[in-house]
Amino acid sequence: MTTTTDHQLCYIVHLRFELSDTIPLEGLRPLLEQISPKVQILAPDSAVLDVTGALRFWGRDASEIARLIQLRAAAHHGIRAAAASAPSRMIASMACALTSPGHLLTVGPDRVRAFLRPRPVRELPGIGPTATRLLNQHGIHTVGGLADLPMATVQRLLGARTGRTVHDRAHGRDPRPVVTEPVVRSASAEHRFPRDELDRTQHRRALLHLAGQLGTRMRADRQVAAGVTITVRYADGSTTTRTRTLPEATHHTMLLARCVYDLYETLGLQRARVRGITLRGENLSSAEHSTRQLTFDHTLDKALLIEAVQDRARRRYGTDVIKPAALAEPHHKLR
Repeated sequence: MTTTTDHQLCYIVHLRFELSDTIPLEGLRPLLEQISPKVQILAPDSAVLDVTGALRFWGRDASEIARLIQLRAAAHHGIRAAAASAPSRMIASMACALTSPGHLLTVGPDRVRAFLRPRPVRELPGIGPTATRLLNQHGIHTVGGLADLPMATVQRLLGARTGRTVHDRAHGRDPRPVVTEPVVRSASAEHRFPRDELDRTQHRRALLHLAGQLGTRMRADRQVAAGVTITVRYADGSTTTRTRTLPEATHHTMLLARCVYDLYETLGLQRARVRGITLRGENLSSAEHSTRQLTFDHTLDKALLIEAVQDRARRRYGTDVIKPAALAEPHHKLR
């Protein structure tokens, strides 16, 4: 078996922070960039660092650097972080998802296969609930079982591009680099269910609530979003993310909600136990430079007029003074 020498390896650290209202995720960037200049912020609560070039400078291995970051985050900001180090972004991310705050999991290059093979196939990035059900129906329940299949078989089940990607990942191959370019400005809102939620109606109510929060915030800041991203976190700690570009940049709740509902339907969450949902507006820009295509949809025009009235009422009397009827159930108050 061919072995990979140290100079060919990457050393990746993935961290998941317990954020507070006073310290946003982006506020941790200076601390992370003191460790390595190769930092990528991953909303809503994570960051990944390529520390390959920092090992000699710090005189530490990747796991020791991860522990150093945990200590500095706790000392300077009072924030705990789950951390994992591994030779690729994928392995580091999967390991971090299994790690509780304050703890560290290290997957060395010689342990990648042993780490991956027994993991449930649903934990592999790129495998959502629908693909998981399909693979399970064919007797494939673990990453090792997926890796043992011929690539052509995986492609017949999942499609050519997805099949090739997940087959490579099942073998531990993930060439994605840490992207160090500044992230385009975004805004996000998050809802956590009081218990793992199976009810699709409650999922959609949460999405409407988040679209309202995001739209209200962007209108107040006179910004529009060119796209939206939803991240669904499940009971086992795994997540699924979907992104879509909007037909035109907007900050209107109804238009955001329409797109978000469409994205939600692509997830196929018939019986998924959802713990939380995050909605993020992408590629924000000034509303002054945006345009809205005129339509003959009088329902939409009336909704936007009502939205303007709602905004004025909320500014004067508070954010909860007026809300859609779908969010008015007293036994399911959304915060």
